[in-house]
Amino acid sequence: MKNDSQETGQRLRSPLEGQASVPFDLRAAVPAPLELHRCNVKVEWVDYNQHMSESCYLLVFGDSSDAFFRYAGIDEAYRAQGLSLYTAETYIRNLREVGLGEPLRLTLRLLDFDHKRLHIAHAMYHADRKTLLATAEQILVHVDMNAGKSTPFPMDLRARFEVIHRAHAQAPGDDTVNTLLSIERRGSASTV
Repeated sequence: MKNDSQETGQRLRSPLEGQASVPFDLRAAVPAPLELHRCNVKVEWVDYNQHMSESCYLLVFGDSSDAFFRYAGIDEAYRAQGLSLYTAETYIRNLREVGLGEPLRLTLRLLDFDHKRLHIAHAMYHADRKTLLATAEQILVHVDMNAGKSTPFPMDLRARFEVIHRAHAQAPGDDTVNTLLSIERRGSASTV
């Protein structure tokens, strides 16, 4: 059975699609948390209860992840090499409703990483009222799309994640992060 987007030849697109990454400066200060994405609630995100539908919270968190990928250097040119990040796990807490046209501000923290995985935490705020609307935690896996399996990050990307993680680990605690997910490590090295 085809869905509407298949029938019209459309696919889901990130608002940042086509935007190249800016070169990453390993010596530059890294904000903690990162604030890389803002948007307003779109009409197609509003359900019959007149607020943003639960599936659209994940969509917005995904757009925030995409902004983070570009910040770290993962864009269309990177994916053209057959490499990308796939979501392995997501945990979302919906705390407050938000309506059509209301402004959203997203933050992101890199909680942990290893040679193939990232553990990130998102927070979604009402941009005007500054109230926390939702949080999300995700485990992302670096994938060789041609081989169809996980693969280690290139060393330059690992160096960027190290700089970001160090800045985020040294930042004051954040009560929006529950850390219900984690990167499981076996022995001294992780195996994904």
